[in-house]
Amino acid sequence: MRIVVLVSGTGSNLQSVIDAVKSGELDVDIAAVGADRPDTYGVERSDEAGLETFVVNFNSFPTRAEWDTALTEKVASYSPDVVVSSGFMRIVSADFIDAFNGKYLNTHPALLPAFPGAHGVRDAMAYGVKVTGCTVHWADAGVDTGPIIAQEAVVVEPDDTEDTLHERIKVVERRLLLSTLAQLAAE
Repeated sequence: MRIVVLVSGTGSNLQSVIDAVKSGELDVDIAAVGADRPDTYGVERSDEAGLETFVVNFNSFPTRAEWDTALTEKVASYSPDVVVSSGFMRIVSADFIDAFNGKYLNTHPALLPAFPGAHGVRDAMAYGVKVTGCTVHWADAGVDTGPIIAQEAVVVEPDDTEDTLHERIKVVERRLLLSTLAQLAAE
C-alpha cells in the first residue's frame, strides 16, 4: 500500500510510521511526505530517513482553492492508495477528498465527534471531561468529520496539564494509527 503523509509540524506520528516501516512492523511504502509550510521538523525527519519530501506552501497562493488544487496535483503525482493527515493542520476541499476516493486518513486527539478542531485537548480539559482520547477516521471536507475507524479512551488525570494530557494521547494515537495502517495494508 502506497501512502503519502501530510504534516504541518514536528511529525511525531510520522516518525512512528517511519520507524514501523523501517523495522518491518508495518508493510507500507511511504511514497512521499508533504507539508503546507517550509521548515517543518516533519519534513526534516523525512529527509533524514531518506524519504521524498515536498512543500506546497499555503502562504504562496492567493486563494485557498488555488493551494488546494496545487496540493491535490502534487499528492496525486505519487499515486497513493491512502493519504495520511499526520498533524496536518489544514482543511482540504471535497475535491481533494474525491481525488483520492475518500481515502484520506486523519488522527485527532479527542473522541470525535466531541471536541473537533485544532484544540481538541484544550477544549476537552476546559469542558472538564474525565475521559478523552483519540480517533482515527476517514476525513471528509468538514472539520474532523467522516467515518470513524478506531477510537481509544485516555483518562484525564487530576494533575494533567494540556501538554501532559496531549503527550499521553499521542502515545495512544501513534499505536492506533499504526494498527489502522497495518489493517488497511492487509486488506
